[in-house]
Amino acid sequence: MIRSTKVMGVLNITPDSFSDGGEHCQPNRALKTAQRLAKQGAHIIDIGAQSTRPGAELLAPEQELKRLLPALLLICQARQQGELPADLLLSLDTFHAPVAAKALELGVNWINDVSAGTADGAMLPLVAKAGCPYVLMHRRGSSQTMANFCNYNDVVSDVIAELQQRSAAALDAGIKREQMWWDPGLGFAKTTSQNLALLEGLPQLAAHGYPLLVGPSRKRFIGEILKENRAKARSWGTAAAVCKAIAGGAAMVRVHDVASMRQICQMADALWPNEIA
Repeated sequence: MIRSTKVMGVLNITPDSFSDGGEHCQPNRALKTAQRLAKQGAHIIDIGAQSTRPGAELLAPEQELKRLLPALLLICQARQQGELPADLLLSLDTFHAPVAAKALELGVNWINDVSAGTADGAMLPLVAKAGCPYVLMHRRGSSQTMANFCNYNDVVSDVIAELQQRSAAALDAGIKREQMWWDPGLGFAKTTSQNLALLEGLPQLAAHGYPLLVGPSRKRFIGEILKENRAKARSWGTAAAVCKAIAGGAAMVRVHDVASMRQICQMADALWPNEIA
């Protein structure tokens, strides 16, 4: 099969995200960013109102909805009215089931859960009932504690085993295998060397048959390697990580810089044209 890597554009409606906190908090600005990402070639836009960076404040579902809804309503309405492409997919980055439920009601297509269903016991049954695509990301602990959980026997094998456990829980809750995506969780309870090992080991994850979503964009491990403290100045490092992810079998990459990364994906697809089964 000829590869066609999909691009997920990041839209953070948060004041405290590590890369672009505060830039899209106003609903009109969020809509303009969504329109720009769509024009640049994003296949799906991942909207988040809860920062998951290390040390981020944990919001209750009510707080997250208060922050999210004004922008999400505007974006969903714009898609209905033709101000965004009708085939543009919307994803919600949340681990709260009440937030996911409201977003699905408004027309969101995917749920992207950094906790893989561990943060809210109602999430897996909700996704099963909705029948929507569901991203299970690997992490340990929470935003406040994950730096304490970087001890692995073998990071690739351990991440696979823990994703398999969460996938089994999802199947038990009624989620179908074809709904599920795996995300190895770069930067979540991983050191720089562990993130590099995961990128090297992506073919082992891909071999389990779940499509892979990989999100290296602007992350701290890239900054540590480049000795670059400015998140927005890590685009070239991100590009290299995106190429490595595609060579390793990623079916989708989650990025901030959609225009440039779309070109990189197209070139990488030509260089590594065969998907890893």
